[in-house]
Amino acid sequence: MTLFWILAAVMTATALAFLLPPLLRRRVAAPDARVAANATVYQEQLEELGAELRRGALTKEEFERASREIERRIVAEHATGAPEAAQPRPPRAAAIAVAVLLPVLAGVGYWRLGNPVAMDPVVVAVTGAAAHGHEITPEQMAALVEKLAARLEQTPDDVDGWILLGRSRTSMGQFDKAVAAYAKAAQLAPQDADVLADYADALAMAQGQSLEGEPSMLLQRALAADPNHVKTLALAGTAEFDRKNYRAAIGYWERILKVIPADSPFAKSVNGSIEEARTLAGEPAGAKTAVAKAPPARAAAKAPAGAAAVSGTVSLDPALAGNAAPGDTVFILARPASGARMPLAVTRITVAQLPYRFKLDDSMAMAAGATISSQAQVVVVARVSKAGTPTPQRGDIEGLSAPVAPGASGLTVVMQRVVD
Repeated sequence: MTLFWILAAVMTATALAFLLPPLLRRRVAAPDARVAANATVYQEQLEELGAELRRGALTKEEFERASREIERRIVAEHATGAPEAAQPRPPRAAAIAVAVLLPVLAGVGYWRLGNPVAMDPVVVAVTGAAAHGHEITPEQMAALVEKLAARLEQTPDDVDGWILLGRSRTSMGQFDKAVAAYAKAAQLAPQDADVLADYADALAMAQGQSLEGEPSMLLQRALAADPNHVKTLALAGTAEFDRKNYRAAIGYWERILKVIPADSPFAKSVNGSIEEARTLAGEPAGAKTAVAKAPPARAAAKAPAGAAAVSGTVSLDPALAGNAAPGDTVFILARPASGARMPLAVTRITVAQLPYRFKLDDSMAMAAGATISSQAQVVVVARVSKAGTPTPQRGDIEGLSAPVAPGASGLTVVMQRVVD
């Protein structure tokens, strides 16, 4: 960021160096052409008189008399000729205006029309790692996120920064800290459906995958701001599904189908969830259900679903059961099979819940564009974290699946390797 401003200052100074000198330079009027021509003639006459004096054609008295006559003419010529044009004052007001307004207008224009936040090296590093496939270790990512958090303490009005911090915290499994970041973003953008949906999702994860209470109110606010917001509809539909209110769940999911491409993997997954809900509701397959018109009045329940997903079962190798306590945290995440190792979706449970049937989907995306459906293949990773953090630590127990395509189901992930 500092280098950017230094370069901008140098470029501005260079522009001023070209613009100001012509404005400040005093203009000198050109002498009268006739006077200049006569002066040349008189100079030639003086030179001829000197030559005649040297040849002896003129006496010294004659030379002096003729010279005085020429000098008299020169004086008379300048006295009666056109006076020298007044030298105009340089336009200093214009120069001052240019010197002040050029950098001011350039700076204001960039601030209003450009993207100053994008020049922040911390933001560039975090977004690059999350969305552009840069290789980065969990430790490096954690350090970058802490730097971003520290910068936001100095620039608390940066809504985009708080959103990025919330997504980064969520991807790292730091749901309590993600909630705090999203709370800041929601204060700055109270009508932003993206922020409200992500806030509700993170808050649900922080309170044990339950959307009861405040998360439910956030969903209602998100749908009031944007009735067709896909992630919010997915959350609301899954909440109703988990409450066994299958018809309401189908209504929300059918609203998603109206705003996404019919041939997308996401649409296929949503249709699968709708058919499952119809079966459980006792309706015939393919039946049409009335589309929900408004967000539910009752509180919602847990995590989002209905997106391009991978699903299966996670278990702990019995031989290592003694290495884990029932309250130890288990992270289950999907990441690209190659390239960046940033999570595409993540959920958190405890050892006491094992074996656990999981489902990771696009509605749990950690960053824009970084989704399960955007990958050709993904890997599901499960890890018992003794420290309760997503970063692997010595003594954690880990397992992972083979690379699979989005939409794969029936995966079996056994945690059987101790991290050393």
